[in-house]
Amino acid sequence: MASPCLTIKDMTLAYPDFIIQHDLNFTINQGDIFVIMGSSGCGKSTLLMHLIGLMQPAKGDVFYGEESLWQAGQQARQRILQRTGVLFQSGALLSSMTLFENIALPLTEHTRLSAQRIRLLVDYKLALVGLSGFADFYPAELSGGMQKRAGLARAMALDPEILFFDEPSAGLDPVSAKLMDDLIRSLRDHLGATIVMVTHELASIFAIGSNGVFLDTETKTMIATGSPKQLLTESNDPKIIRFLTRGETDNRQTDNLHPGAA
Repeated sequence: MASPCLTIKDMTLAYPDFIIQHDLNFTINQGDIFVIMGSSGCGKSTLLMHLIGLMQPAKGDVFYGEESLWQAGQQARQRILQRTGVLFQSGALLSSMTLFENIALPLTEHTRLSAQRIRLLVDYKLALVGLSGFADFYPAELSGGMQKRAGLARAMALDPEILFFDEPSAGLDPVSAKLMDDLIRSLRDHLGATIVMVTHELASIFAIGSNGVFLDTETKTMIATGSPKQLLTESNDPKIIRFLTRGETDNRQTDNLHPGAA
């Protein structure tokens, strides 16, 4: 049995006078590629912000292992979050810095490694994402897919146990999106990282998602947990079936997965 990596307990996401989601209870296990799913506006990215310490829940908590994120003091919270890496939707690279400088930044801020050691680590991270030889390039000199991969290299700079991705395939062509999926799966398989991912891309959801939670806009709470393929084959909720069979999915494939989906 995989051990819990993150546990979300009785969590409510809210702005001062507006509840986004309430009564969230689910577990992300070590080694999961965990997908946060739901229609637009349900609070997927907002939930991610709560998990990485950028927004505090109106109620409830997030536990990293057995450590409470929101009951911890500032220093303890910072120590917990150093176990994580984040790839934001835009890549969030600093445009005035080269790729080397972007990826080296967490290492210079949070470690006492020598300049030579940092250079070796940056080169290694760039090689992992297929960007060997691009250390001295600026973000504007790269394609969108390359910028995403560079952002991923920076997210991995401190060898995090958990990686958070916000729409990693957004804006990418199908080939680049497939390469990103393959890279994410490789990081899980070869580095042992746990992946938490917000995405609306069905191809990615089915290709790499091993577990997940479905957030509902109308009831403002979660209505299912499990792997995307399991949800499609076993769920009778029309909201979930509609979400997982929308768009240009292959009707023959979805019919095989869920005979009642048509």
